[in-house]
Amino acid sequence: MDNRRRTAEIWIVLGLSLGQSAVYAVVNLIAKLTEPGRLSEQTSTLNESQSPRELLDLTYQLLSIGFALVPVGLALFLLTQPGRSAVRLIGFDLVAPGRDLLTGAALAAVIGIPGIGVYLLGRELDLTTTVVASGLNEHWWTVPVLILSSLKNAILEEVVAVGYLMTRLREKAWSLPATIAASSLLRGSYHLYQGVGMAIGNVVMGVVFGYVFHRYRRVMPLVVAHALIDIVAFIGYAYFRDVLGLP
Repeated sequence: MDNRRRTAEIWIVLGLSLGQSAVYAVVNLIAKLTEPGRLSEQTSTLNESQSPRELLDLTYQLLSIGFALVPVGLALFLLTQPGRSAVRLIGFDLVAPGRDLLTGAALAAVIGIPGIGVYLLGRELDLTTTVVASGLNEHWWTVPVLILSSLKNAILEEVVAVGYLMTRLREKAWSLPATIAASSLLRGSYHLYQGVGMAIGNVVMGVVFGYVFHRYRRVMPLVVAHALIDIVAFIGYAYFRDVLGLP
């Protein structure tokens, strides 16, 4: 595959997934910044309810999660070549579950705990919105859907923004620092809807995750770490928002 075709492919994959999210995030941030009042007084709601009718809401949630993963299949399909498995190429497999779980849990602690401080500091400096981690009503399916949403976020972001993008950019002869920077800036850009503070925090997360992927050539520990961070945030918010007086 020549460089021009590879470049076009990257733009198409990102345009169908995280690149599209980045564009919307920029517009969303501009809208928030041009609203009256402080940025920290505005909210960014994740996992929003899509219908007041319980079963219809569940249907919408599952459809949204399912279709969001289609670009992952596309990225893996495009990375696959005769004699080369994409899932093995980027380490999106189960050949080392114990090591992946331990590495992922350690990464979740390293990223997640300081991340709380980044969020609080961002709000104090008026660089971050108030993040509502779960906008779902209380149903029997709320927790399972939040777990599925966490897994969706982890798989989509780590496979596309790290595994796929870094592999393709290295094939284009990009240097390692430039490759990690591109992956990290992409991660930060599609979090801009939460404010500049959270975007910067996600860029730092991207640098760490990019280096770990380069070092071990496996995205599975990154998927585990990302999923754990989101599960704790989503379910913790759903259960303790009233106790902690959260919005």
